[in-house]
Amino acid sequence: MGRRALPKLEPDLDLSFHLRTVDKLPMPWDTSELFGQDAPLEVEMGSGKGLFLQNAAINNPGHNFLGVEVARKYAHFTAARLLKQNLSNAISVYGDGLRLFREILPDESLVAVHVYFPDPWWKRRHRCRRVLNEPFLADVVRTLKPQGRLHFWTDVKEYFDVTLKLISEQTSLAGPIEVPRRTAEHDLDYHTHFERRTRMNEDPVYRAEFVKE
Repeated sequence: MGRRALPKLEPDLDLSFHLRTVDKLPMPWDTSELFGQDAPLEVEMGSGKGLFLQNAAINNPGHNFLGVEVARKYAHFTAARLLKQNLSNAISVYGDGLRLFREILPDESLVAVHVYFPDPWWKRRHRCRRVLNEPFLADVVRTLKPQGRLHFWTDVKEYFDVTLKLISEQTSLAGPIEVPRRTAEHDLDYHTHFERRTRMNEDPVYRAEFVKE
């Protein structure tokens, strides 16, 4: 099922607050400089069209949210979505999320990491490109605060099983904690656009959470 083309953005939108690049993030790290206030920080790796980022920020006004996205047009679309909702606790970051975790985010700086429907890289020779690999997971453990959580959802059973095995063998995270399936009554009850598309196609979604003890 192909993706719909993104709507064109109004050319005069001021995205200066809601859109950053990895290269322009504060160094040394300072969430107050980004958001204007210090609050528990959650990061979404691969924010797509920004539905999760928007709804999470609306429903958790006491937390700050960063969504990092490697595709420029999606990062801009997400920023415009956040601007439209006038959300001061969510920012879209364009660039390499692996670099964000590897080089920029400090130890024990996050209360949650969200990874929803990452690219499965189907071919065996390409699986080394999967975002949920050993170095990234080591950075997840390093950047999570005690009791911080990793949320992982996918529609690919093989990816789910391999990742759970990798987390169990290579990290100290406790879990998996099974996440019950919800019944979506309207669009806003879907976590992401990809979840909506997957469930409307009656395909399964595999969900798990892990906790840093």
